[in-house]
Amino acid sequence: MGFLGYQKNEIREYNDKRCCGLWFIIIGVVILISTIFGGEQKIQPAIFTIGFAIGFYISVINKKVVEKLSYGKSSKFQNNMAVFSIVVLFPLMFTLSGPYFQTQNWRMIWLGSFLAVGLHFIPFYFVHGISMIAIAILCSANALIGMFFPTIPFIVLAFIDGFIKIGFGVYLLFLSKPTKTVVKL
Repeated sequence: MGFLGYQKNEIREYNDKRCCGLWFIIIGVVILISTIFGGEQKIQPAIFTIGFAIGFYISVINKKVVEKLSYGKSSKFQNNMAVFSIVVLFPLMFTLSGPYFQTQNWRMIWLGSFLAVGLHFIPFYFVHGISMIAIAILCSANALIGMFFPTIPFIVLAFIDGFIKIGFGVYLLFLSKPTKTVVKL
């Protein structure tokens, strides 16, 4: 058995795409609303935190919702990879956003967070499939564009991030079907 329970020739089923889609829709809407009321902090922290917590509960923790949306169980490797992806998010955020807290550069704090989130989608490929690579690229590119082009208003970048997540959420929740991949390495 390999890294995080990886098994050669495992048939990987992507059964939780709809749960992920619901999460993306919720967090995308939370980003939009908290940006509208963000003020000097760009994204209103209380709205974001409450929305994040409620959305995470609804789409990830609530067993009734998960059972209704899921097409089946994930493998041990996929569960471990999901946890790994979430754990890796924190050092990414610390590294990419942390340096800007001292100067309270909220634009760079949030763009660093957007980039960290985009990068943490990459390992979710093993949990939800190829769409995670696409959302990782789009969210990361949006954050990097904002970092390198400071004249672009933050609200534009935050809305793009929110709409990317909502768009992928709609796709995953309503249009994507469960898929299987035979892993041969």
